[in-house]
Amino acid sequence: MGSTLIRGGAGGPISCAVRAWVGSGRAGSVRGMQPQPFIRSVNIGTARPTDFAAPGRTGIDKRPVTGPVVVAPAADGSGVAGDTVCDLRHHGGPDQAVYAYAAEDLADWALELDRELPPGVFGENLTTEGLDVNGALIGERWQIGDGPLLEVCAPRIPCRTFQGWLGVQGWVRRFSERARPGAYLRVVEAGPVAAGDRVRVVHRPGHGLDVATVFRAVTLEPALLPRLLPVAELPEKLRDRARRRVEEKAG
Repeated sequence: MGSTLIRGGAGGPISCAVRAWVGSGRAGSVRGMQPQPFIRSVNIGTARPTDFAAPGRTGIDKRPVTGPVVVAPAADGSGVAGDTVCDLRHHGGPDQAVYAYAAEDLADWALELDRELPPGVFGENLTTEGLDVNGALIGERWQIGDGPLLEVCAPRIPCRTFQGWLGVQGWVRRFSERARPGAYLRVVEAGPVAAGDRVRVVHRPGHGLDVATVFRAVTLEPALLPRLLPVAELPEKLRDRARRRVEEKAG
């Protein structure tokens, strides 16, 4: 693929001038006050052939859709109606039912990479605005409009499919060093979601462990792994891996 991704449709392209795009959404604000977080774009993908994923197909190419989309708990695959997950061994399921990424972080990457990054290009289902996705606590709950109740449960870990899709040499390392991974969400209560829906944080647990810290622990800063062990809201597989690594280091 080329070095530039250009798309139209709902949400519009993100270009090097993307700062004008971030902050221009329908969920307005009172002058001098922080706008309430909202969903900039809802994105779904269909299976496409690829040389970068073990199944030979990937659903990472997600595109904005108009109108409401039902989000529901997922036994496997995606929790977003119409969305496709091809590599069920590593993606999808209850603890990866929905993937959210902040428009502000996407905008920074667009400037750094000097290319257009449309909503959904990172494989995210929800492109958010005004929400500190990476600072969200594990177990934090988001009410999306009058629709689904979602719970933050883990960071996204970059893989070679992600790197191959973007076509950026050394992308996995670069993405890991920046530690702005976005968040996987489990679905607590099903419901419809649409672009423009406001996001309310309705619960924040007291443990203080956020998405970015978990990501740093499991990628480049293993000294942080002990902080993951007491947090019950993390996926069990992730806690087990962290526990094994801590025990191995202790000898």
